[in-house]
Amino acid sequence: MALAALLTACSSGGTPTPAAGGAYPVTVTHAFGSTTVSAAPTRIVTLGVTDADAVLALGSTPVALTGFAFYASTGGLGPWARPLVQGTPPVVLTSAQPDLEQIASLRPDLILGISAGFDQTVYDKLAAIAPTVARPAGTVAYAVPRDVQTRTIAQVLGKGAEGEALIATANTAYADAKAANPAFEGRTGTVVLPYDGKYGAFTPGDGRGQVMADLGFELPAAVTALDTGTSFFIDVSPEQVGILDGDVLVMLADQPAARAAVDADPVLRQVPVVAQGRMVVPDLDTRGAMTYNSVLSVPYAIEHLVPQLAGAVAAAKD
Repeated sequence: MALAALLTACSSGGTPTPAAGGAYPVTVTHAFGSTTVSAAPTRIVTLGVTDADAVLALGSTPVALTGFAFYASTGGLGPWARPLVQGTPPVVLTSAQPDLEQIASLRPDLILGISAGFDQTVYDKLAAIAPTVARPAGTVAYAVPRDVQTRTIAQVLGKGAEGEALIATANTAYADAKAANPAFEGRTGTVVLPYDGKYGAFTPGDGRGQVMADLGFELPAAVTALDTGTSFFIDVSPEQVGILDGDVLVMLADQPAARAAVDADPVLRQVPVVAQGRMVVPDLDTRGAMTYNSVLSVPYAIEHLVPQLAGAVAAAKD
């Protein structure tokens, strides 16, 4: 998947860390049925691209994880999560679809696919390897809200109270940032990733879009009109970039080639939000913190993104 490319392989397996907590068995319902976890898992494989953050935040280290391509050289984890790894770093899974043979070789006793996109057929095969928990029913692939993801993983790990505390801390961080920046409320802004000669505009269902929503921003009406609710992003062709106009535009072009392509786009340069200097280009780790939008990455995203957004909004007011 172009917008959620997976990481390069890593050769070593993580040290199993017990997920001791509440009473077992625990039964969790999800998009493909229900799963019962009979005992505290010690060999967790996370297939959701951001699931490892919640597992680490709750005190366990997965034996394997899936992550985003821009963290290929750092084990699939951002700087907010790396210090929490206990023992040997997890294996990084790289297949666009779960590699069943590789996963089975890791001898997992729990597979988590909350922030993932596999279907019923793949789920059935994973469930034959180990108890597997998929995204909740009614949610879109790769677009499970942060609170729901964390609560589900905490339930499976028998750490419901700890999960609620993590959720509350992240939500408070956003509330505090909004309170400190009242000019954000009701402003329009879009997070966009350039790829394959076009742009992907993230909806509020995606972590990147949710960051903006949690800070008080709204999608421009022209972008919202294209949101069918079935995907975490909206394709925008070079000829359509005018719909991205708003008070601020967050362009995820931290890589030199991506930035060069954006700067060379003559149509984009004419869109007022760009022409008037209100396009924000976060660095790699700020982009990562927005993309993961996990209970671990939220403080990092707020610290590094909010000042840039404040500058753009101030420019919009002038």
